[in-house]
Amino acid sequence: MKIADLFREKKPVSFEIFPPKGELSMESFRQTLSALSLLSPDYISVTCSAGGSGGRERTAELAGIIRREYGVESCAHLTCVNSDVQMLREDVRKLHENGVENVLALRGDVIPGAQTRVFRFASELMRHLRDEGFCLGGACYPEGHIECGDPEEDLRHLYEKQQAGASFLVTQLFFDNACFYRFIEKARKLGITIPVTPGIMPILSKAQIERMIFTCGASLPSDIIRILYRYENDPDGLRKAGIDYAVRQIRDLQANGADGIHIYTMNRPQIATEIMEGLR
Repeated sequence: MKIADLFREKKPVSFEIFPPKGELSMESFRQTLSALSLLSPDYISVTCSAGGSGGRERTAELAGIIRREYGVESCAHLTCVNSDVQMLREDVRKLHENGVENVLALRGDVIPGAQTRVFRFASELMRHLRDEGFCLGGACYPEGHIECGDPEEDLRHLYEKQQAGASFLVTQLFFDNACFYRFIEKARKLGITIPVTPGIMPILSKAQIERMIFTCGASLPSDIIRILYRYENDPDGLRKAGIDYAVRQIRDLQANGADGIHIYTMNRPQIATEIMEGLR
């Protein structure tokens, strides 16, 4: 099923996972999928790396497994900044071969020292893919892309994604819902009409938060700062408080009409389970 059709029926709840890498075996990955599928997500997205490491070659295969073996719709991430036309042609072949209908088209992270190839922006990838029969999604940034200093320019790039064929959008993680509401208001005024799903990542550790600040540019509201201060020396307490904060974030977003919810699970099904239980 194409994700665009899901949005016509409901406000979907989706999960994001990454392919096995490092010490994560395929067996443990399947255990993750089994646990996540029991939570009845509307779809599961599978990430890939920009330069072929960390599982890019597995993304299409795993997206196909999610559909065939677990009965959950899937969405495969596809990056372009370090790819040429031939590489993307092979990616498309694998996606079709595995029965993947939904693609989150992304620029991807620029590899230091690598030469940018044919595609500079996600919108260019979308134009390349839109005749391939996929339902295309794109990324968006409630607090602006960390590499773009002009929020208005960032919104113009987002409008270009819609014009290039995007049927839905998923946001970068954020911790302050007010940032999302301001972003949505501006996006709608600019003419962005497609569904926008807020992406939520629960706080699990201080180190994780520090990474998010520097890699994503996410700001920290006062409630988060108080949580970090209170549980500075209590990892279990911080984890529980982080999940509770994510649940409250999601409830507020749903109460205010968000088009759906996308949970960054970090391949930790217990976290997703606790969030879903909290929402129920």
